[in-house]
Amino acid sequence: MTKDSVKRPGKKGLTPFGIIAFLAGIALFAYFVRKAGVGQILEGISRLGAGFLLVIAISSIRQIVRSLAWTLCMEAPYRLRFRDAIRARIMGDAMGNVIPFAGFLVSEPAKPALIRDRVPLTAGISALAIENTFYALSVALFIFSGMTALLLSFNVTKGLRIISIVTLVVIVFVIALGASLIFKRLKFISGTAGYLHRRGLDAKWIEKTRSIEERIYGFYSRNQSRFFPIILLEACFHLAGVTEIYVVLSFISPDQPPTFLTAFILESVNRVITVAFKFIPLRMGVDEAGTGRVSKVLQFAEVTGVTLAIVRKARDVFWAATGMILLLQRGLSLRAIARDAEQALAKEAKLAVSANPASQSS
Repeated sequence: MTKDSVKRPGKKGLTPFGIIAFLAGIALFAYFVRKAGVGQILEGISRLGAGFLLVIAISSIRQIVRSLAWTLCMEAPYRLRFRDAIRARIMGDAMGNVIPFAGFLVSEPAKPALIRDRVPLTAGISALAIENTFYALSVALFIFSGMTALLLSFNVTKGLRIISIVTLVVIVFVIALGASLIFKRLKFISGTAGYLHRRGLDAKWIEKTRSIEERIYGFYSRNQSRFFPIILLEACFHLAGVTEIYVVLSFISPDQPPTFLTAFILESVNRVITVAFKFIPLRMGVDEAGTGRVSKVLQFAEVTGVTLAIVRKARDVFWAATGMILLLQRGLSLRAIARDAEQALAKEAKLAVSANPASQSS
């Protein structure tokens, strides 16, 4: 595989699908905003007013707890400071929100790349992968609980019932698959890399993925005492999300006060939308559609759900702007971060192969 072939994917612009999805999202956003009523949405936002500062404060808890969880996933002899973790997290998430249709593929690798002057890139990637594993498990359990509560507590439409049941089935499958990978230590990552190697992937990436995979599996056997603190931090992430929705609804829906149950269900729906439509910047349109529809089932006005989705977008824009400011302060650009991360990965992969000559024949 040539150097150019490695870099070519990163230089692709928006695909036709990406352009269509983006335009469809904008059209869907405009449709639901108009349907709900621009005047009523603005009235709800005005009722929130300075309460938006409280929303930002609550959302900062989510940034804090996941950053702390990342630090707990770093193994000796390396140590990740909290201030480095939270800055990298905010900057990486900002990249994910700014770059259309490749947010996750860009934002996650960027986070360990942004701290490679503190810890080796491999260690940072491994720790982040471990934290993401705990987070994914918590998301699966949270969504499962929320969908179950929705089905058992409210009369839902046939379409929403089908979507909820399908979501539950998918969640059960994901949890079962994750448990199999962890407890049976299946070589899923390196196995995939080996498959790609037989089709042209450079051998050095096999050694790199194998090293990361061993770090991830080794963490679960060496650091069981950290499990509960990490799980507790991930739970705090979701609790902060429920609290945020409860606070927003308390401001914008005085005629129909929220309950913890309704806030819990709406946050679980938000998690589903975030997971399913991560490729659409700010979940444009789909968040308004999904939240508005479920809000009606929960006996709120549809405009309340649409307003809630817009407030969430404003929160995301705030954190994206904060992340871009931090990037500018460090004199970094999106292209420079992607290029440096690729070069650092290639360098460490070369060192790994040199340290293990047997891998060169794989």
